[in-house]
Amino acid sequence: MSSVNYMTQEGYDKLSAELEHLKSTGRQEVAAAIAEARDKGDLSENAEYDAAKDAQGMLEMKINEMEKALANSRILDASQLDTSKVTVLSKVTIENKRNQKEVTYHLVSESEADLKAKKISVTSPLGSGLLGKKVGEIAEVTTPGGTMQFEIKNITI
Repeated sequence: MSSVNYMTQEGYDKLSAELEHLKSTGRQEVAAAIAEARDKGDLSENAEYDAAKDAQGMLEMKINEMEKALANSRILDASQLDTSKVTVLSKVTIENKRNQKEVTYHLVSESEADLKAKKISVTSPLGSGLLGKKVGEIAEVTTPGGTMQFEIKNITI
């Protein structure tokens, strides 16, 4: 995560809010779980204490990763992006050449990706295969099931 992480203002704000929640409420909950487990007696044979300490370690690791992501983030202004080719924040309509089905995806940063909302990461195989393509071009994407071809039908912001 040492490279630049491009994101929308909405994504940046959401990540910042989640980080603040983890730093305050998350840390308090983990500290309470550790204190409760410590009160149950011998720590050398206390599985609850070990689990609570592991949860604390995982929480601190997640906080650290989120802080790095925010420190390396650059907020993009969609109004200044070029729609002649696929870039981060583009909404691209593609047609699967195998079954002729069309779908529109919004290319976003890894931290904002949400497949249910049709937001895919630019670092995903499909996202990276679409980057830089223009309307009418064919993007070949290598998947575990083989190579798939997608025609770029439309690019918007």
